Amino acid sequence: MKSLLPLFRIVHGLIALLFACAALMLIAIAARMGWLAFASGWDAVAAQAIIEAIGLLAAAVVALQIAETITEEEVIRDADISAPTRARRFLSRFFVVVIVALAIEGLVATFKALHEDLTQLPYAASALVATALLLAAWGVFVHLNRSAEELEPEAMEDAKREDKKLQ
Repeated sequence: MKSLLPLFRIVHGLIALLFACAALMLIAIAARMGWLAFASGWDAVAAQAIIEAIGLLAAAVVALQIAETITEEEVIRDADISAPTRARRFLSRFFVVVIVALAIEGLVATFKALHEDLTQLPYAASALVATALLLAAWGVFVHLNRSAEELEPEAMEDAKREDKKLQ
């Protein structure tokens, strides 16, 4: 099994590269949408297109952050995610970008519903409520995980040593 570990690192690196490529494509599409909206005029349609471009940029940030997290945690550090400290840090990095992106997407959906189709407003509100619940659940996880960390102080020291690989 140990002989397969380098293969897993290579696969993780490839996945991270694909996430980064997806982020770059989303950035290019958002830039094109923003430019076309800017060139088309200064009206509500252009504003809506720019708001949708912001949503794409939020998705690009998520993809890029996932690529960075996978690279740092699985390729560079080769970290053991089973330790409470490492699990909290890994999930926290992931949840920060996902929650921010979902909140932005919820706001984009709200603006779109308000300007185009009010029947879509409950769906946008549902997305924002789900984002708030996810944020609350994350807070509970961090609180409970911190209690588990106190039982294993050596895990925090291991995590700090792993961080030095990135400096």
